[in-house]
Amino acid sequence: MIANKLSPEQIIEKFKAMLGKAVLAGEIIRRAEGRKQAANVQIWLTLDKAALKAAVRLLCSLHYPHLAVISGYDAGEAVVLVYHFYIYYGEWRGEYNVSLRISLAKTDLSVDTISDLIPGAVVSEREKQEFLGVRVKDIPDARRIFLPEDFPEGVFPWRQDETGIPESMVKKLYEAGKNEGEKRRAASVDSKSTRQE
Repeated sequence: MIANKLSPEQIIEKFKAMLGKAVLAGEIIRRAEGRKQAANVQIWLTLDKAALKAAVRLLCSLHYPHLAVISGYDAGEAVVLVYHFYIYYGEWRGEYNVSLRISLAKTDLSVDTISDLIPGAVVSEREKQEFLGVRVKDIPDARRIFLPEDFPEGVFPWRQDETGIPESMVKKLYEAGKNEGEKRRAASVDSKSTRQE
């Protein structure tokens, strides 16, 4: 057992006490999973982007967090990033998923790196730069990680606006195979009818 373990409710209260109005929303979701109905606890905190580093520091003070991934998506006028952590990691049936959600206005798609606190975050941060156009300030390694070096600058595959993948870059594989599939089906029908005669 982990000494001084906080309940999910206490964690949200601690964030509110330490970060004040920068905590825009907090929610706890409990689910029972598996045959033994083991508890799965998810804590969702929506934060002002300026409070992200302070929030990660606070998580580190509770119990060193395990960063699973940073997810992100285009939400129209903003890009939303969600930092998915686990705390009390490794405690059988005792870990919590803590997700920190921030919204970046498309007029300012910059966010501070957390790789100085969680070194493994740099991989997810690099991914968000190249796929969503987010600028991670003070990232120790800003090179592309997934897209090829000759991929066009200013095109971000996960964006739904004019900076997303242009129609000219989209390969319509479903159409390319459509004609071939129809030809195979026609040939199959022809061969069956020939055999039956």
